Amino acid sequence: MTYCVGIKLNAGLVFLSDSRTNGGVDNISTFRKMIVYERPGDRFMVLLSAGNLSISQSVREILQVEKLKEPGEKEALTIWNATSMFDAARVLGTAVRHVYDRDAESLKNAGVEFNVSLIFGGQIRGEGMRLFNVYSAGNFIEATSETQYFQIGESKYGKPVLDRVITPDTPLDEAAKCALVSMDSTMKSNLSVGPPLDLVVYEANTFKTDKIVSIDQNNPYYRMLHSTWGQKLREVFDSLDDPVWDDAKTDTPLKVDSSVSKPLKKITRPDERLI
Repeated sequence: MTYCVGIKLNAGLVFLSDSRTNGGVDNISTFRKMIVYERPGDRFMVLLSAGNLSISQSVREILQVEKLKEPGEKEALTIWNATSMFDAARVLGTAVRHVYDRDAESLKNAGVEFNVSLIFGGQIRGEGMRLFNVYSAGNFIEATSETQYFQIGESKYGKPVLDRVITPDTPLDEAAKCALVSMDSTMKSNLSVGPPLDLVVYEANTFKTDKIVSIDQNNPYYRMLHSTWGQKLREVFDSLDDPVWDDAKTDTPLKVDSSVSKPLKKITRPDERLI
């Protein structure tokens, strides 16, 4: 399993991935899920992958040389000459379909599903930043102002903090912190997601970045974040009042009549029915 997240903000982009592919007490493998494509001054792109490792590695290799030739166009499109991130995402989709056409039947015969999920984002000179979620069929959707981030892989544990914190105006460093908390929450609950982590932060309209770091369990910032987040969560939890079930006076009663539904009905005899 894996967990990757890409976040699009007014200030830039944040990408974070783990590197664990197999989880178990005696079977742990590490492969990086992120690749950065950069031509300073012209384009900056990041690809995150989840799913079947052999498929995602094939897609990444083919993407380097994949060409998309459209009728009437003089030059075939690649990620290096595309004039928009949308066209670059189309090239990526073509690479996915290329691998599907080559391998899907053999995988099916072996009982293996063609499964790959990708996050692809960045900026090409002449347009703003864009972020895409690419599916196994090569089709994709784009992040909007209502959807600032995409997750692939084991996403459920890290989603709540993203929903509570991330807005279009969130500063880049705060978003990077939020992404790391999201990853930490996921690793806390799922053994199949683990370090080292790859973090990339891109500032809008720079077309390059030096904010690239590999984070292991000994990283001082990550150790601080892990321990502090757990401690503060416990402190907030302990500060909440326990529910009151009897008639004791409280400003926040639990057992009150609902305006939407009646209390659950108990079955006390064999001949009773819920309806």
